Amino acid sequence: MKLKRNSQILNNKIEADAYLPTEFGNFRVKVTVDDYGNEHSLVYTGNLQDCDSPLIRIHSECLTGDAFGSMKCDCGPQLRAALKRIQIEGVGAVVYLRQEGRGIGLHSKIQAYALQDQGYDTLDANLALGLPADGRTYDIAAEMISKMGVKRVRLMTNNPLKIRGLIDNGIEVEERVSHINGISPENKGYLKTKRKRMGHILEI
Repeated sequence: MKLKRNSQILNNKIEADAYLPTEFGNFRVKVTVDDYGNEHSLVYTGNLQDCDSPLIRIHSECLTGDAFGSMKCDCGPQLRAALKRIQIEGVGAVVYLRQEGRGIGLHSKIQAYALQDQGYDTLDANLALGLPADGRTYDIAAEMISKMGVKRVRLMTNNPLKIRGLIDNGIEVEERVSHINGISPENKGYLKTKRKRMGHILEI
């Protein structure tokens, strides 16, 4: 029992912020748990606090794209391109949010995929399931960025809702940095729907 108590005390003292070497370069990774128990990551390099306006990417979890290399979306290429670009920049971060499937979760996302196989577009598939077109929120992203001492960012995004989500939560977006990657024959329809029906800024 004594060892268990000591372990609990030790766990409470260790910050979840550690060195993370990757194929793209050396980062640190910091984890934040939100009020619902979701674990969000901030993968960063350089001293964010000392940078006037660091390069930031807010990336929502996409198991199929990030881990399995799905070409139905552009998520995997976007994540990898962001990590590479931040290393070139020398300072910046990827905020990785546990908001699979634009906030609907993995099971519902694959249900939506099944409807897309039948001809629905990515927006109508969600709506047919009684789910929001985009259920993501960005308050936790703003909180994580703010806790790093950052008040102003250059944001890698094609989605105006991410810009608004940061601004509404106290983070100034000095510049939107276009972030178009991973276009393929398999996802052109998906990207066109995001541009035409969801307001994404995509020059495709």
